[in-house]
Amino acid sequence: MLTPFPDLLTYGLLAPFLLRLALGALFLKAGSKKVRGVAWTNTFFKRMGSPPARYYTSLLGVIEVTTGLMLVAGFYTQVASIASAIICAFCWRAKKTHPAETPGSSGAFLLMFVISLSLLFSGAGFYAFDWTL
Repeated sequence: MLTPFPDLLTYGLLAPFLLRLALGALFLKAGSKKVRGVAWTNTFFKRMGSPPARYYTSLLGVIEVTTGLMLVAGFYTQVASIASAIICAFCWRAKKTHPAETPGSSGAFLLMFVISLSLLFSGAGFYAFDWTL
């Protein structure tokens, strides 16, 4: 069957660009909360029994901010998407095992995980530093 809008296929690299920006913005927001110490992960790490919960929360926040910046800039997008997929899988699992302490929905974490995998396989799209050769 023929596509109804064949001219739009010219903009095939626009979709990864928009997904990259959206996922990067979400990671920047979540990571900045963790760096400032107002995130749910403080109590989550304390309940897990790890003594330096603030340290782990800050470390996760720095990783999330770095991942978000890499995604927004399009710098090593596939590496950043692997990191974001791992973080999203961790958050999805935390939501399933501890639903009361974990904000957000498991569907949102799953959607972010799928977007991360999509960026891993499709690449950065438009306006990125890492173009395929």
